[in-house]
Amino acid sequence: MRSMPPHFLFVDCKYFSAFFGTLGDEIIASNLGKNTSCGEDGGRGILDVVNIAFGMERKMSYREETKVIQIGDRKIGGGNPILIQSMTNTKTEDVQATVAQILSLERAGCEIIRCTVPTLEAAKALREIKKQIHIPLVADIHFDYQMAIAAMENGADKIRINPGNIGSVERVKAVVDVARERNIPIRVGVNSGSLEKALVEKYGGVTAEGIVESALDKVRLIEDLGYDNLVISIKSSDVLMCVKAHELLAGKTKYPLHVGITESGTVRSGNIKSALGLGMILSQGIGDTIRVSLTGDPVEEIYSAKLILRTLGLRTGGIEVVSCPTCGRTQIDLIGLAGKVEQMVADYPLDIKVAVMGCVVNGPGEAREADLGIAGGKGEGLLIRKGEILRKVPEGELLAALKEELDHWEA
Repeated sequence: MRSMPPHFLFVDCKYFSAFFGTLGDEIIASNLGKNTSCGEDGGRGILDVVNIAFGMERKMSYREETKVIQIGDRKIGGGNPILIQSMTNTKTEDVQATVAQILSLERAGCEIIRCTVPTLEAAKALREIKKQIHIPLVADIHFDYQMAIAAMENGADKIRINPGNIGSVERVKAVVDVARERNIPIRVGVNSGSLEKALVEKYGGVTAEGIVESALDKVRLIEDLGYDNLVISIKSSDVLMCVKAHELLAGKTKYPLHVGITESGTVRSGNIKSALGLGMILSQGIGDTIRVSLTGDPVEEIYSAKLILRTLGLRTGGIEVVSCPTCGRTQIDLIGLAGKVEQMVADYPLDIKVAVMGCVVNGPGEAREADLGIAGGKGEGLLIRKGEILRKVPEGELLAALKEELDHWEA
C-alpha cells in the first residue's frame, strides 16, 4: 500500500475518500470494514484510519513512552504535561535584571527558564537568582566545560550543552561526572547552524538526517560515560527540515525532546513559523517541552506557546479570545478593543471563550456561541453571556463591562 505523509492527520474520515479517491475507499474498506460508515460527525478520524491501515492502532504516542526526567521540581517525559520554556536576554551577571525578567515570565506562565552562562561571574550569579525565582533554571553552556561545572555547583537544575563544542572527551567526562554526582539532567542540544563539517559533506549539505545523526552521536558519547539523565533538542530555522528531523529522531530514542524552531525571527514571522513547525511536530505525539523562539520580549514567547498548546488540545486553561477581522460595516474601534481585551484577559485563570465581534451580521451569533461576548453596533455593543443578551453598553464602557463580568465569573 502506498505510504502517506504524516501531515494528513488533521483531516476527518469523511473527507478521506474524497481526497484520496479509490485508494481512500480501499484503505477504509480493508481496514475498517466494507460496511463502515464515517457517521454524521465524521466517525473515526483520519488518524484512526491511518493508524489501523499501517498497523499502529492503539499504540501510545512517542510522548507517552519517553523517559521521565526530573528538572528541579518539575518532570517532563513519560506523558507528563508539555512544559513551556523561555530564555532570558539579560546579562546573567546582573542578578536584579535577570530576576525581574524571570518573575515577569513566571507570571505569564513560563515553567522552565534558561540563562546563558558565559563567565564565572554568571555562574556564581545563578545561586542568588535561584533564591528569588520559583521555576527550574537551566544553564546554557557553550565552549567552556568549566562553566558547566560551575553552573551546577551554583544550583543549576539542568545544563544545556553541545558536547561537540565543549572539547575533548575528557572535558565532557568532567561535566558528566559532576552531573552524575548531583543527579542533574543534561540537555544535549544540536542546531543546524553548528552541524559538523563531516556530516555536511556526508549528506551533501545541512539535512535532517545529519542533524539527527549528530545528536545521537553526542548522546552515545554521554551514554558511554555511564549517564542517561538526558534530554535532546534538535533545532533548525528551516521549518520542514526541523519537522522531518523530529520525525526521524522519535523513532530512534526514548529520551524526552525539547522542541522549537530556532532563530525563527520577529514576533510576526517567528510566531507563524513556530505555530506551523510546533503544530506539525506536537500533533504527531512528539515533544515533551517547548520553546517559541522570538526576537523580542520573551514574555511573548510564553503567550504564543500557551496558545499553540491550547489550539492543539494539549493544554486547557486560560481565556481564548476570538474576534472578527472587521470590515466596512464595523462601527466601533474593534481592532483597538480586541487588542485591549486580549491583553486584559491574559492574567485570568479561567477556561472560557470570549468573543469580540464588530457588527450585526455575524456578531450576535458568534458572541452567543462564546461564554462571554461583545457584538458591536453603532458606537455601542451588546454584552452577551452564555447566549443571553445582558445589556447594551456604550463603546467607551465595553472593556470595563467585560472586565466586570470576568471579575465575578462563575461557571
